[in-house]
Amino acid sequence: MSKVIEVDFLPKETDAAFSWLDSIGDSPRRILIVDNDRNSTHLVKVLLEKTGRYLVFEENDSTRAHQTARNFRPDLIFIDVVMPDRDGGEIAAQIRADPELQYTPIIFLTALVTRAEANTGLRIDEHPFLAKPIDIQELIKAIEAHVSARAKGVG
Repeated sequence: MSKVIEVDFLPKETDAAFSWLDSIGDSPRRILIVDNDRNSTHLVKVLLEKTGRYLVFEENDSTRAHQTARNFRPDLIFIDVVMPDRDGGEIAAQIRADPELQYTPIIFLTALVTRAEANTGLRIDEHPFLAKPIDIQELIKAIEAHVSARAKGVG
């Protein structure tokens, strides 16, 4: 019988520094996923990191999301809308109120709408959203569109 042991080398402490990421040449885009569903965040992390273009940090505790974003300094944040303790709207408002994070693109993830509804261009609190279950190609398109727009000074 063989066991697979996963090790997450990123610090879990909310006051931990992520300065080592700045030393990576041709840095991958930093993506933070905030969702209480550990299986979903882990699957998205594995699929995105497999492309070699993304470094993904999972935060499964909504009460730590803002501090994790401050420490990790993501290029984009995916936030689930419905979570225990603190919902996605509250987290997004905290991030928007933080001068160091206010321009970080946020995309909501939700099972409350269909994919067709998500594709209509509607927004939640001025943020785009994607319907769950997540399609990885759709996720990558959203990352590239919003991170590129940020780099150009749009939004």
